Amino acid sequence: MPGYRVKRQTVSVGDMHFVMHSLLDPDQYHDPDGAALALGIDEDSWALFGQVWPSGMVLANALLGLDLHGKRVLELGAGLALASLVAHRRGADVTVSDYHPLIPTFLADNARLNKLTPPRYRALDWEDCPDDFGRFDLIIGSDLLYHAEHPMALANVIDLLSADQVDVLLVDPDRGLSPSFCQEMIALEYNAHVEDAGCVLANGEAYVGSLLRFRRDDDALPAVHGRPHELPIHA
Repeated sequence: MPGYRVKRQTVSVGDMHFVMHSLLDPDQYHDPDGAALALGIDEDSWALFGQVWPSGMVLANALLGLDLHGKRVLELGAGLALASLVAHRRGADVTVSDYHPLIPTFLADNARLNKLTPPRYRALDWEDCPDDFGRFDLIIGSDLLYHAEHPMALANVIDLLSADQVDVLLVDPDRGLSPSFCQEMIALEYNAHVEDAGCVLANGEAYVGSLLRFRRDDDALPAVHGRPHELPIHA
């Protein structure tokens, strides 16, 4: 991968192990043709897509308690898409979405490393969702709420992309915007349930965050069973 440096790490999700290429230097920048800058991705944020973040690991583990076989699953703001690879391996019909121009390259490479066919990828601007994007049974994402305009934009794009009956599962590291987002979802007639996602990562780091669950009908979301207290990741 010329122009930027990568590393290979193994991430364990339950009894599954995923080999992941990620960016070696979280502060590097490589945008020779200005493709990222044209999308509003500057030097400070260019490398954010290329890490396996703690919230993404928590989301991937949370999927283990759900029946995914045959479900149409969309990951929003996927980055390296660990959760999507988990869902893909477990038989879901997965669409990965984000907007960084290098994500398709990393997605194809990481799928190959794990002997998977690459999941479908589509670039997505939450403010300009195309009519033909599709509708999904399960919408997932991690650490998506970090600007004041995100709660409304995220709720609206989820509503546009939801099937008639849909589950939504998001992991949020408690940046302070999840209450506003939950109110937006409730206004759109989703049932909401928030639970603690706190755990200890294998490196000893304490994760603090929440699982945000929504469903478009009156039934409760299926519980996530057996969420491990430790989420191992090995460099």
